[in-house]
Amino acid sequence: MALIDHLRRLGSDVTMAWPPPRDLPPEIDTIFMQLDDAAVGHLLPMIEDAAPALIAIVTYESPTSLKAIVDFNAHGVISKPLRPLGILTQFVLARYRHGYEGRLAAKIRKLEDTMKGRRAVEKATKLLAALNKIDDEAAYRLLRDRATAKRLPLASVAESIISAHEAMSGLGLRISLAEGDA
Repeated sequence: MALIDHLRRLGSDVTMAWPPPRDLPPEIDTIFMQLDDAAVGHLLPMIEDAAPALIAIVTYESPTSLKAIVDFNAHGVISKPLRPLGILTQFVLARYRHGYEGRLAAKIRKLEDTMKGRRAVEKATKLLAALNKIDDEAAYRLLRDRATAKRLPLASVAESIISAHEAMSGLGLRISLAEGDA
């Protein structure tokens, strides 16, 4: 109760739930959870799905509680007995680290999408070059010009060419430029 009272004094909207709910409400952004030797592994999927900041509360540093801190990817740790000093620090640190990890994950997703698009452009360029007996540079310019003319992302046009080639190859047909397009 001291933790709840202190968090309320700090201006937080606090809800205590025991036993833990099956699913976390979407408005939950931070969880304080005791991760000692008690069996809490069954809660891991629920927490991973909701992806809140997690602050572990531990009584002592046993191998089991340390493993749980790592398994749950705790963003902060508070030791018992709880004292008001340090709660705000861990709360702010956990929220910051959670946000930082979210930003990094978004950057990684964007980079992965970019790399996927570049691979598609490269593959489509090679397909156009081989099927139409033009060099890679001319094939890339053709691909880029078509994307620009249709106001579509280059990667989308490349993926369409690859899909069309795969579909037509399955039927024994091939893609080629229309007369006068070379």
